[in-house]
Amino acid sequence: MQVSQLLVRTTLIMLSATLLSNLASADPRPTVMAKLSVGSIVQECADCPALVIVPSGQFTMGADGGEAGRPEGPRRAVTIPRAFAVGRFEVTHAQYAAFVEATQHDSGPGCAGWSAAKHNFEMLPDFNWRNPAAAVVTAADEPVVCVSWLDAKAYVAWLSELTGQRYRLATEAEWEYVARAASTTDFPWGDDEEQGCQYANVYDASSADPTKKFPAAKCTDKHSTVAPVGQYPPNAFGLYDVIGNVWEWTQDCYQGPYAAEPVDGSAYEVQGQCELRAVRGGSWRSHMFRQRPAWRGRDPETRKSDIFGFRVVRDLN
Repeated sequence: MQVSQLLVRTTLIMLSATLLSNLASADPRPTVMAKLSVGSIVQECADCPALVIVPSGQFTMGADGGEAGRPEGPRRAVTIPRAFAVGRFEVTHAQYAAFVEATQHDSGPGCAGWSAAKHNFEMLPDFNWRNPAAAVVTAADEPVVCVSWLDAKAYVAWLSELTGQRYRLATEAEWEYVARAASTTDFPWGDDEEQGCQYANVYDASSADPTKKFPAAKCTDKHSTVAPVGQYPPNAFGLYDVIGNVWEWTQDCYQGPYAAEPVDGSAYEVQGQCELRAVRGGSWRSHMFRQRPAWRGRDPETRKSDIFGFRVVRDLN
């Protein structure tokens, strides 16, 4: 089904929208109800992420094959049963700074960065989200990096408390659904990876590194490192940078191959400690094969990297 058909068939939904001009207000809870349709953009406070309302729908999740030890299947039909709101952009440095200022949250020192000498990533103890290992992610409108899954969970818990609404991380199914945006090709723009520079901040000729074990795309996307959010065209759902720029944490505990359930868009969880959380979307420093919506990363909850960030999801009443 085309996106336009999805939009037509999706009914109007109710979204609680907070009209706040100051985070320090005594009770930053929703006070105004507004009727907003699929595709509408809403922002609940001055430092809250802008959200886009995404329709319900069905899609085929996953792909056949994958890298050794990292299966992308089995392919299965997934139903997203209801509309939900998704961060229009990845959470920015300024938005995360507002959270830290309000809560005094401390994720501790250390962030993984690329070591040209070792041809691999290594933990660099002197770096953190304020001063990431890439030494370039400092602008207010660039995505925050060097944040763990635990940091991302703390951020969405704060947003939930601040607004009185349920903010969370996307499930793997929701993430792939919005990344594909009704496309069925390898990439949202088609099957040709060399067209990627028109649509995303990827590992390209401008960021090519001879110490990497894999080649860069031959195109040029005009950013040699991380880019400010929203520099490339939005996808069919109106979301920016879902592919490329920085990896995005999701809620799911990683399971490969996919378990038979769930197929209703909810997260896969386990009893007890989850060793690895799923991370999606690729980055400015990732192989083009890993920029595909079907590719699945897996990292510990405590992992912090200068190419790892996140975006938020908000449930609708």
